[in-house]
Amino acid sequence: MAAAAGAFLNHVSRESSDVRRLADFYKEVENPKFEFGVIWLKLGSSLFLHLIERDPKTKLPEGPWSATSAVADPKNLPRGHHVCFSVSNFDSFVQTLKEKGIETHERTQPNGKTKQVFFFDPDGNGLEVAST
Repeated sequence: MAAAAGAFLNHVSRESSDVRRLADFYKEVENPKFEFGVIWLKLGSSLFLHLIERDPKTKLPEGPWSATSAVADPKNLPRGHHVCFSVSNFDSFVQTLKEKGIETHERTQPNGKTKQVFFFDPDGNGLEVAST
């Protein structure tokens, strides 16, 4: 991610068939309104764990240990396992991804403030980069 200026880890995201049970294990900090169940947990001063309700229609693996093949559609990543970094140069970062031929899925959070891009690294790991 050499093209990312001022990048820092924003959050780690894990999906679950029971986000409430998993949230009870942690301390709940926020429940944003998405079209699916999601709970944001604050772990320390600046790291979040996002618990996301599993989408039964996708073929994403239930976890890294269960993957049998890479799932190459980044539009499924908002509800799948991914790591998120925040960058100060979001638009130029996305342009760099496109110039490299990396397939992406872009969207804006419901609050209209945070832009997001989802994509896979060369080994098939899900990534999100968000605007700061």
